Amino acid sequence: MMKKKRICRFCEDNIKYVDFRDEKKLLRFTTEQGKIIPRRTSGTCAKHQRQLVKAIKRARHLALIPYVSEMTR
Repeated sequence: MMKKKRICRFCEDNIKYVDFRDEKKLLRFTTEQGKIIPRRTSGTCAKHQRQLVKAIKRARHLALIPYVSEMTR
């Protein structure tokens, strides 16, 4: 059985540049621990994955998104 090929969300929406100020979109590509979701899991193309990683790191540096989410026990 063949797996369905994932389509890059950014290519699908004709987004040329991943903006670091769009917090909701960036948080979709991070886990609860704050790790960036890899390309093979998220389905983004290589070009947009590089832009996405750079945008997430810039947003973290400017404190737009947290490095780690709140820990609850």
